[in-house]
Amino acid sequence: MNQYDQPDFFDEYAKMSRSRYGLDGAGEWHQLKPLFPELSGKTVLDLGCGYGWHCKFAADQGASTILGIDQSSRMIEEAKRRNASGAIQYRVCSIQKFDYPENTYDLVVSNLVLHYIEDLEEIYRLVHRTLKPGGTFLINIEHPTFTAGVHQQFAADGTWPVTDYYYPGERTTDFLGCEVRKYHHTLTQILNGMLHTGFVIEAVEEAMPPAQWRDQMPGEMKRPMMLLVRAIKR
Repeated sequence: MNQYDQPDFFDEYAKMSRSRYGLDGAGEWHQLKPLFPELSGKTVLDLGCGYGWHCKFAADQGASTILGIDQSSRMIEEAKRRNASGAIQYRVCSIQKFDYPENTYDLVVSNLVLHYIEDLEEIYRLVHRTLKPGGTFLINIEHPTFTAGVHQQFAADGTWPVTDYYYPGERTTDFLGCEVRKYHHTLTQILNGMLHTGFVIEAVEEAMPPAQWRDQMPGEMKRPMMLLVRAIKR
């Protein structure tokens, strides 16, 4: 069973700020939002849509057709309940098993999902295929200095230890009381993988809390947790 379908894990996830308050509760939103292209009349694919917050944002911006996929049936049920719109369809499907129809979408967005994927370049190739020429690929992935952290935890002295950075691959960590498997990718792999598959990188941002949150989140200023990238299909 996917961890997001486990009742205890799902209940804990529901308590997170981003689950309770949507995009306004996501610390990276102030940096991710400006990276979205103009969406009026556009077609959008959300890979790993979760509660559907980005799908609803696209609908509110005038996107004509939005498909949100997620392998968690609980997440899709919650998305349908919280973020329904006539322009949005939700589907239970993993991003590895989606069919990626050719030259279909103006925007593919993936928020906090790709660090669960072992072969990033394969997903990049599939996304490149499904985007229209000039289409945008927008990702938010856990930052390599985060995934290379020791158990993804601060040390007792408040520092963030990083080890085995140049050994990409599987990592396990405790997240919301559940053992979660992720994959560490170096910055070179994340960015060059896009270049190798035909994308032009337009923007790279290392997420930090908005100014009004920083006094309450001093640890989040010690290392980046997320990496935001906008790329264009040639």
